Amino acid sequence: MEQDMTGKVYLVGAGPGDSKLVTLRAVELLQKADVVLYDRLLSKKIIAMIPKSAEKIYVGRAVGDDAAHQDTTNDLMLRYAKSRKNIVRLKGGDPIIFGRGGEEAEFLKANKIRYEIVPGITSGIGSATYAGIPLTHRKYASSVVFVTGHEDPEKSKESVKWKNLAKSVDTIVIMMGLSRLDVICKELTAGGMDKKTPVAVIQNGTTPKQRMIKGTVADIARKVKANKITPPTNIIIGSVVGLSDTIGWR
Repeated sequence: MEQDMTGKVYLVGAGPGDSKLVTLRAVELLQKADVVLYDRLLSKKIIAMIPKSAEKIYVGRAVGDDAAHQDTTNDLMLRYAKSRKNIVRLKGGDPIIFGRGGEEAEFLKANKIRYEIVPGITSGIGSATYAGIPLTHRKYASSVVFVTGHEDPEKSKESVKWKNLAKSVDTIVIMMGLSRLDVICKELTAGGMDKKTPVAVIQNGTTPKQRMIKGTVADIARKVKANKITPPTNIIIGSVVGLSDTIGWR
C-alpha cells in the first residue's frame, strides 16, 4: 500500500467564547497538533490549551480584509500538510456556520489533503442560551433561522431576503449584523414585521464580558448606539426574547 505523504488538517470549532464549552475532541486534537492556525475572538484560556510544542500562527480575519487573506490561510494549510504535519485550523463557534469551513474543506479536497471537520457550539446558539433566550419554544417559536448580516462584498447583490423573512420564521438570529442593524430592522418592518417585535443584542456572548441590550424592531438600533454596543454581537429577533426576563440565569 502506498504510504500517505501528507499530514492532516482538522477544521475545529472552538465554541462561542467560554473555554468550558470547547469539545473534548477539540482539546484532544490541540494536544496532538504540530501546527495551530487560529482565528480572532478566541479567549486567552482557549489559546492556552495549545501545547508549547505546537507552532501557533494567527490567521484572524477582520471585517474589511480582502480575499487575499483567505488565500494566505489556504497556502499555510497546504504547505504544512505537505510537510506531513498535523494542523488544527481553530475557529470560533462552529467551523461551517459562517466560518468559511466549507470553503476551506473544498480547497483541501481539491488539493488531495486529508481533513476532518469538528463541530463546535455556534455563537448564535451559545449566546442566546447564556442570556436565557430559548431560540425555539413550543408556545412561541417553531422555527429559527441563522442569517449573516455581513455578506461577501464580492457578491453582485445580497442573497438574504430580509422582507421575506419578516413573516416566514418565528426567530431570527443575525450574526455579524451590528453595523447594518438599522437597515435590517427597516427591511423587516417593510416586509410586514410588527414594530413591537422584541429584539436582543448580545455582546461578547458566553464570556465574563457578556452584555445584553433589549428593545424592539423600532428602537433597538437607537438603543445599541446609545449604549455603545460594539462587536462581536449576536442579534435575536422574535417573541422568545421576552422569555429572558423569566428564565434568564446569568
